[in-house]
Amino acid sequence: MFSHSRASVSGLINRAKKAVTLITQPRTLASPLLFTSHPANERLASQSHRSFATMNRNEDPIEALFQQKRSLRSRMCKELRNMDPLRRSEEDAAIQSIVVNAPWFKSSKSVCAYISSPALREVDTTGIVSEILSKLANESDVPNRKKLYVPRVEDRNSNMRMLRISSVDDLIVNSMNILEPALSDSNGKQHEDVMEARDPVDLFIVPGLAFDRCGRRLGRSGGYYDLFLKKYQELTKERKWKEPLCVALSYSKQIMEEGAIAVTSNDVSMDALVSPASVIPISPAAWERSMG
Repeated sequence: MFSHSRASVSGLINRAKKAVTLITQPRTLASPLLFTSHPANERLASQSHRSFATMNRNEDPIEALFQQKRSLRSRMCKELRNMDPLRRSEEDAAIQSIVVNAPWFKSSKSVCAYISSPALREVDTTGIVSEILSKLANESDVPNRKKLYVPRVEDRNSNMRMLRISSVDDLIVNSMNILEPALSDSNGKQHEDVMEARDPVDLFIVPGLAFDRCGRRLGRSGGYYDLFLKKYQELTKERKWKEPLCVALSYSKQIMEEGAIAVTSNDVSMDALVSPASVIPISPAAWERSMG
């Protein structure tokens, strides 16, 4: 299904080891394969502040919200630890197949995608990354080439960069045993920072611990993606670019009902979710891209 370079990516990714956390109740999706499920107007306007927890009058609502998030992360950690390896492999393959065959992926010229970590139990992106890098390596396939930017954590203050890579050789293992781009290639040339790129990103492929059907995302509590996505949104406004599509990859266990995930004004919602069964469109932008 995917190119031969998948083996080399997989070899590197399997070196990354670190235990982690995640959340939720099992959910089986039955939507069709394309963007066909929710009307666009069902997405909550910007970040909703609906109350998600039942609280007594003396309870701090902010603390209650964060406690709910902690509880949800703990539950998903257990769920994903206990996920059957065969089922995980099947869902990984199904999700990646949907992505690489989707028109919104094929038409994207610039993509930001995470390098999956098996130890973190993230949805695998090996095949997606391989698909992009194989096109770069094929000199005759210029029309289908894409720029690929992947994350590099800068510090513990939620600062993250997205640097362009052209090969798995551009990846190194960081201090937390997660694969990230080196600052420069083997020739000493600095990797391009997406915030300094001349062209806009078309697509962000985002990880997470859980998602609901409004597009709300539960992260790992570090705030890296939320902060980065907000900065990129500001950049698109400054440069009058079209905002990229934010698509999250999710195992069936990670998708919850609408309103099930508590959010704050700092949380960024997703435009669409990709499950093993389908793509779930949420925002008007997702519907527009899917219908084009």
